[in-house]
Amino acid sequence: MSSVQPCSVSDDDRRPPLNEILAVAQHGLARKPKRLPSWLFYDERGSALFEQICEQPEYYLTRCEMALMDEHAGSIADCLGSDVRLVEYGSGNGLKTRILLQHLHQPVSYVPVEISPEPLRQSVQRLTRAFPQLPLQPLCADFSKPLRLPIPPRAPRRTVLYFPGSTIGNFENPDAVALLRKMRNEMGDGGGILIGADLKKDQALIEAAYNDRAGVTAEFTLNMLARLNREIGSDFELSAFTHRAHYNPMAGRIETHLVSRREQQVKVGRNKVAFRADEAIQVEYSCKYSLADFAALAEKAGLAVLRVWTDPQQMFSVQYLVRASAVAH
Repeated sequence: MSSVQPCSVSDDDRRPPLNEILAVAQHGLARKPKRLPSWLFYDERGSALFEQICEQPEYYLTRCEMALMDEHAGSIADCLGSDVRLVEYGSGNGLKTRILLQHLHQPVSYVPVEISPEPLRQSVQRLTRAFPQLPLQPLCADFSKPLRLPIPPRAPRRTVLYFPGSTIGNFENPDAVALLRKMRNEMGDGGGILIGADLKKDQALIEAAYNDRAGVTAEFTLNMLARLNREIGSDFELSAFTHRAHYNPMAGRIETHLVSRREQQVKVGRNKVAFRADEAIQVEYSCKYSLADFAALAEKAGLAVLRVWTDPQQMFSVQYLVRASAVAH
């Protein structure tokens, strides 16, 4: 069996250079209100903590999506048709993907796109063992930037971009539309997008998912500051900040903040950043959608919803989007 080389670029090309992280942190913390981008969560420790979050009893999202895939993967595969090239954005550990790959009809290749080299390597090794006949074409890259997809081993009938989880919800609406437009270009004329979207539901259920009793989500959020301390030499005192996630019903989203417990100053590069007591850094949004909301979002990107699958409790959806022009006829 040939050994797979998932990453053809050097580590330095993949990870944001430290001076970029410093510039991002200085820029974000100079804003009013302060904010930091959520991609800073995902260093090695952050990625491991996120996997732990997915196992918490309050975190319904992964359970509901797995139940949905268990029930509907056959129907989804039938909808996608045969000879598909499957390109997954942010492939992570690939558990949901495995269920889908088991049902796909003569897939041409699977292209996992993942910014972290180690999870990508591990995922490719596991999938090589599980699907020895399936051509794997891993791509170490940031899916939010334009991608150069590898040349498939044979001509696919269509390219389907798979974006599971509820990652689209981490983008504010204009950015989500821009990302969907980029995906529309990458999937080509006859292609499609298979995408996970979390649905609106009881506020208490949603808030509990982002404030688990075990405190794993709080540790995950605070790890962003630990990363800045380690990588750019900041001196955030982690115990002087607290995690806060609450649902904003008007905006239809969870808003996650790191809140300063007291008045303090923090070194970020050569700058000193002042915090008031109770001042917050906005670190993540997690948008929740009605089916109509999501259809409207897709429409702004020139896409139409062809099919929707939900879990038995209708808490989560997987939707298949195609070019709006393809369903207009």
